Amino acid sequence: MAEISSGACATALALFTANAAAASIYTCVDATGRRLTSDRPLLECIDREQRELTPSGSVRRIIAPSYTAQERAAIEAKARKEAEEKHRLAEERQRLRALVTRFPDQASFERERAAAMATVEEVIATASLRSSELRIERRRLDAEVEFYAKDPARTPAPVRRAIDDNERALQAQQRFTADRTKERERVANQFDEIQAQLVALWAQQPPKAAAATPK
Repeated sequence: MAEISSGACATALALFTANAAAASIYTCVDATGRRLTSDRPLLECIDREQRELTPSGSVRRIIAPSYTAQERAAIEAKARKEAEEKHRLAEERQRLRALVTRFPDQASFERERAAAMATVEEVIATASLRSSELRIERRRLDAEVEFYAKDPARTPAPVRRAIDDNERALQAQQRFTADRTKERERVANQFDEIQAQLVALWAQQPPKAAAATPK
């Protein structure tokens, strides 16, 4: 029987030790509550967490559940939805902080609301004035047409065109005025909504320190 050299023994011992160190124990609790253990990943726990242990019993790693394509898609969709909601809430908090910075008190809010409403009112007033001018012009044109009342066919073409142009301009001006009136209502409602938010935000602000009275 051939002798085994000391070098070969050392190599074999090293390989055995390495294999023993690399060996793993897999454990999990299945759907029925049973604790399962194996020397390889457990198929019964593919849908749940498994632990890979070293021979000494310490945790080498935790193996996450394996999901079907449909399950992964559902998990990803849920994660996206949660991320979107988190982003929305962060943006909302930032918007509210900006709102308080913009309107630190009732006086600043009232100043901006008054300025915004005044701008809209000025546009409406200008549009109304233009409509009045068009109506005055129309009365002048109608007076010219009266001259040809007995024979309308003799009405000069420039007069007829002027009447058509006046009618179109007046209708356009009326539509513009109606739109600006709606805009005035929208701006007023927007400031009402902002004020409702600010009342709650102002209540959360720490009270301002009273100014020191000079002695």
